[in-house]
Amino acid sequence: MPAQRARAALPRAIPGTALPGMPAMPGSEPRPESAERRAAEILRIQQDIARRRRRRAALLLARLFVFVMLPTLLAGYYFARVATPMYATQSEFVIQKAEAQGAMAAAGLGGLFQGTSMATQQDSMTVQAYLSSREAMQRLDAEHGFRAAFSDPSIDPIQRLPADASNEELYDLYRKHVKISYDPTEGIVKMEVIAPDPHLSQQFSEALLRYAEERVDAITQRLREDQMKGARESYEAAEARRAQALADWLRIQQEVRQIDPVGETAARTSQISALETERQRLQLELQTRLSVARPNQAQVEALRTQIANIERLIADLREEMTQASEEGASLAARNTELRVAEENYAFQTILVQQALTQMEAAQIEANRQVRYLSLGVEPVAPDEATYPRVFENTVLAFLISAGLYLMMSLTASILREQVTS
Repeated sequence: MPAQRARAALPRAIPGTALPGMPAMPGSEPRPESAERRAAEILRIQQDIARRRRRRAALLLARLFVFVMLPTLLAGYYFARVATPMYATQSEFVIQKAEAQGAMAAAGLGGLFQGTSMATQQDSMTVQAYLSSREAMQRLDAEHGFRAAFSDPSIDPIQRLPADASNEELYDLYRKHVKISYDPTEGIVKMEVIAPDPHLSQQFSEALLRYAEERVDAITQRLREDQMKGARESYEAAEARRAQALADWLRIQQEVRQIDPVGETAARTSQISALETERQRLQLELQTRLSVARPNQAQVEALRTQIANIERLIADLREEMTQASEEGASLAARNTELRVAEENYAFQTILVQQALTQMEAAQIEANRQVRYLSLGVEPVAPDEATYPRVFENTVLAFLISAGLYLMMSLTASILREQVTS
């Protein structure tokens, strides 16, 4: 213990002498040889203490050099001379949603977040997760050789990807060199792509942006397809019903040999009216003939015959209009059938127009559901290496080494204290 070591370091009392700083015992006077021996002992103890201090300082400096300075020097040498330069391409983009004019006012409370980052936050997070996924890595490797770029023998062994590396090792490397971050306050997705060549870094960045745009478009593709599919099927069904109604109308016209039921009815009605008018005229003329004292019987009979013929013709016309004949249905039935077919065709035409309007509305709504990427920062290849950052990385290595050494020293001191106690 420290107290015991301190007591051991104190000079031992020599019989017949007094310790330094202590009054001499009464009746005891120091002898010359005792004083010299005491001075020599004190000098020897001081020299031993100084030698121990120098040894401890040398050991401390050696430990600091081995555990702190040497790793720092090795790290600095690696970052400055050995590490392969890496080039980073920065890009920023936001995901926007197409909105029609006045859509915000019509949306009510749901339109409060329209046009803000909250409206596309889920899409941005989905794109961020996709760009950080194994799927994006595998596609980038298949189309642009991501694995081959980091397996080049010109890259230093620490950063180089082994030729027989597994997909998990490649994915770990991908996550270190493709950094995706999302700012929820502004809705901006930031991407940094690191590669051993500046043009390759730009190529990787542009490819990932293209993948992200395709994924953003695919997010609402199914919704848009479902909306358009339902509206299109409704329109096609309405068109088919209208075509069938038109075919039925044409078939009935051919069967009844009549085109316009209204005109046909009007023509028959006008014929009956004309015949009734003629019958009334003949009846008046007949009354006039019969009013004389000696009417001409031949004229009277002729008038009566004409009146009877007109009445039979009127009866035949009326019967043809209301009763079925041997050739087919009556004129009223044919007219009714034609009117029903015509009204059915007109109704189906209205349904087609409504279905067409719904399809146009669905098309507008589908266009509003479209998401697209808006680049705020285009990927541009850097002309100087971004990594490694020699000074920052060296300082970081020094702090890490110093922290580890401090932890090891404290642990060793605690263990030594526990053992000696």
